[in-house]
Amino acid sequence: MPKVLIHPATYDTAAQAVDRGFGLFPLKLKGKKVLIKPNVLRAAEPHEGIATHPALLRAVVERVESMGPASIIVGDNPGLFNYGANEEAFNSTGLMEAAKGYYRNIGNDSQKVEFNPAFMPTVSLSRAVRETDVIISLPKFKTHGLTVMTGCIKNSYGFLPGAQKAALHRAAGSSERFQEMLVDVFMLRIPDLFIVDAVVGMEGNGPASPDLREIGLILASDNGVSLDAVIAHMMGCEPDRLRFLRKANKAGLGAYDLSEIEIVGELKRLPGFKLPPFGGEFILTNQAIQTFIHNRTIMRPLADAALCTGCGTCVDQCPVSALSMQADQVPLVNADLCIACFCCQEICPEKAIALR
Repeated sequence: MPKVLIHPATYDTAAQAVDRGFGLFPLKLKGKKVLIKPNVLRAAEPHEGIATHPALLRAVVERVESMGPASIIVGDNPGLFNYGANEEAFNSTGLMEAAKGYYRNIGNDSQKVEFNPAFMPTVSLSRAVRETDVIISLPKFKTHGLTVMTGCIKNSYGFLPGAQKAALHRAAGSSERFQEMLVDVFMLRIPDLFIVDAVVGMEGNGPASPDLREIGLILASDNGVSLDAVIAHMMGCEPDRLRFLRKANKAGLGAYDLSEIEIVGELKRLPGFKLPPFGGEFILTNQAIQTFIHNRTIMRPLADAALCTGCGTCVDQCPVSALSMQADQVPLVNADLCIACFCCQEICPEKAIALR
C-alpha cells in the first residue's frame, strides 16, 4: 500500500520534516548520482509562492550531502516565460544560493527520446534526467488553470527543456488531452522521492496566482500518484475527477483512492479552497495566454554573427541535428527539424543565440 506523509512545518523547521520523509522513504544514495528538481516556473521572489521555497531545497540538499552521494545536481527547466534564462530564475527565487553550489543548467544538454506520437513522436529530455541514479522531486502545492492542480506528476514537465513544452500544450488542444500527455512525460523517468512544499500553497488560477494560502505542511511519498491524490483531496477536489490521476492509476503507477493509501499524519480538507475551473477554461479560453503559447511554439534560434565565434558547440549539442555551420561560420537552424528545446541557446558560451 502506498504511503503519504503529512508533516506540520514552517520554513524554519523544514529540515525536521525532510528528515522524517527520508526516514519513512529511505534511499540508498552512497556513491550514487542524485538529481534534485524543484519547481521553478519562472523568475520570482520567494515570497510570491510561485517556486519551491529555498528553505526546503536547502534542507533536502543538506540531507542528501550527509548520505554520501557520488554527485549532486540541482536543476530545472523553467516554464513558458523563462526559456534560456535558467540561471536568472534560480537566482531570483533564492534557489541558486540554496543549491549550495550544486546547481547545473540542465537545459543545455539533452537527448532525443521517443514519445507518444499522438502528441509528438519525439521529445528532447534533459540528459541529467536519464543519467542520474536517483531523482528527488520537490513540487509546490499549487493550483493550475489547465490541470486544476500541479504537484508530483506536473513537476516532471520541467524535465523537458525549451519551447517544446509550449508545442505540447498546443498539440494537446484540450485540458483532458493535456492531462493525459503529462502522464506520458512523467513515465519518461519517474522520480524516486517526492517532497512537496505545502508550507505556503497557492489557490485560484495558478500556477502564478497572487492568492496564497498558509497551510503549514510538508508532504512526502515515494509514490507521486498517491501524493497528488492527497493534494487534490486537501484542495477539495475528488481525485477521480482528474484525468491525469485516472490515467496514471490505469497504467499501474499508483493509487488515487484514499482508502488504498496509508496516511501518516492528519489529512484535512482546506476549507473554502479556491479551485480553477475543471475544464481548463482559464487557459483554453484566454486569448492572451493562447497567443503567448502560439508565439512560443513558432520561435526558433537565430545566431548573432557579431557575437558568434563559430565554435560549433551548438551544432554538436543539438539532439536532433537541426543546426549546421555555414560557410561564414555562423550556425543555421533547419526549422523543420528543430524541436524547440533551445539547448543551443542555453549552452552557447558567447550568448550569441537569441529566439526569434
